[in-house]
Amino acid sequence: MTQKFDVIIGSGNVFADLGLPNPDELLANSDLARKTTNTIQAHKMTQAEAAQLLGIDQPKVSALMRGRLTGFSLERLLKYLNVLNNDIEVVVKPKAEKKARITVSC
Repeated sequence: MTQKFDVIIGSGNVFADLGLPNPDELLANSDLARKTTNTIQAHKMTQAEAAQLLGIDQPKVSALMRGRLTGFSLERLLKYLNVLNNDIEVVVKPKAEKKARITVSC
C-alpha cells in the first residue's frame, strides 16, 4: 500500500518554522552551544573539567551539552568559546534581504 505524505519545506530555521519569538537569536544561541559542545568533546574534557575551566558548575555544562539553553545568553556562549581557545569574529554588514537577520558560522 502506498501512502502519500505532505512535504513542507522548512525555512532553514526550525525556531522560525515553529513560530517561536526571536527565532534568529534562538538559532544563533543553538549554533554557539553546539560549537561549545563540539569543542569540549574535541578536547576530550569531562563535564567537570569543562565546568572548572568555564567557571560554572557541572550541571550547567550538562544542560548546555543537552541543548537546554535557558540562562545561556549570546554573550555568555561567546565567552565560553573564547575560554575554550576559539577566536571569535563578529561581522556587521548591511542587510541583503527585507528583514535583518542574525547568522552564526561555526
